[in-house]
Amino acid sequence: MSDFLKLVGEQLRIIRLSKGLSQEEVAERTGKLGFSKGRISNIEHGQSNITLSTLETLMKALDISPEELFNFHKLSGATDIEEKNLMLDIHRSLLRERNLDEVKYVVRITKDFLDTIDLQTKKNSSDRS
Repeated sequence: MSDFLKLVGEQLRIIRLSKGLSQEEVAERTGKLGFSKGRISNIEHGQSNITLSTLETLMKALDISPEELFNFHKLSGATDIEEKNLMLDIHRSLLRERNLDEVKYVVRITKDFLDTIDLQTKKNSSDRS
């Protein structure tokens, strides 16, 4: 199968492990017939060309967003993903209590902060060259 299928499958596996779920538990969470441990395994190993509908079902079973699934930045392991997801969940719950203008402000400030970090990282990289 394609490298993309393998990449998506590996990402699903890492997310499943970070949530402490077995392949059987994910299959059960889909609530659909035809989902088995074997099918989950095939998907995780990139051996199954799945539909978008199947992918959506798996994302719901894992309780993840498209952004989480398609964030392929290298993390050092499942522990980092688990900790990152916990931090994001905390922020999400904090922001849920706020009005829309406050959330927009936080998003804007966060983006500015990350842009500053990226610029500094780029500057430091070019200084070393």
